[in-house]
Amino acid sequence: MDCWNVVRRGLVHYQRQPVNIVWQLGFPILSVLLYAYVFGGAMKSPGGDYRDYLMPGMFVMTMAFGFMNTAMNVVADAQHGVIDRFRSMPMAPSAVVSGRGVTDIIVAMAELLILALTALAIGWRSDGGFLASAGAFGLLVLLRFALIWVGVWLGLIVPNQEAAGGLFAVAFPLTMVSSIFVPTSSMPGWLGTVAAWNPISSTAGATRELFGNPVASDGSWIQENALLMAVVWPVVLTAVFLPLAVRRFQRLSR
Repeated sequence: MDCWNVVRRGLVHYQRQPVNIVWQLGFPILSVLLYAYVFGGAMKSPGGDYRDYLMPGMFVMTMAFGFMNTAMNVVADAQHGVIDRFRSMPMAPSAVVSGRGVTDIIVAMAELLILALTALAIGWRSDGGFLASAGAFGLLVLLRFALIWVGVWLGLIVPNQEAAGGLFAVAFPLTMVSSIFVPTSSMPGWLGTVAAWNPISSTAGATRELFGNPVASDGSWIQENALLMAVVWPVVLTAVFLPLAVRRFQRLSR
């Protein structure tokens, strides 16, 4: 019940400040239109239409960028004293962290739905079948779930919202140095290796495979086992950052 109360508060917050949800849902749509129609003509797809290669990557990018929204929301609550008020109330200590996680998963699923409808509108299709497509979306939600705890931890350690805004400097290279937009084989050797081992690249490769979209593998172990690593990476991230987030929350001053 405590967790649901925190979730309901988070959703009501979006309702009362619609500009936040418009930004979170609008940014993926603008990104799709930008990369598909502005840059798409100059991109070389590994198999046909660039949009078929791009869209799984855009799904992944949306999930990856979500950790910044989590961090911004957490640091705002901490800065405005909301978390301190929660800690002073007779409620389960885990409800604040778990409630943030559930809220962000709900928002992430709404983002995926809007983005998928946009993708269908511009001509993207999944040829992998219903179960495989459902599995691909499951991997996307799993990645977002893991990155929630990264965002919660960062939101609890950065001092203010201005500093949290600087997290874009982390998110930008994290998404750019990956296989989201282009195959890693098109990059210089050392950079391609770094991009191939980026957890985001594993999820991008796995979702392309499940959606039946073009997959560009350089033959390396990490890319040949993208499906496996799309599960392993989120599990590792959760195992590392969930305890860190909980420990940091417990150490906050009352």
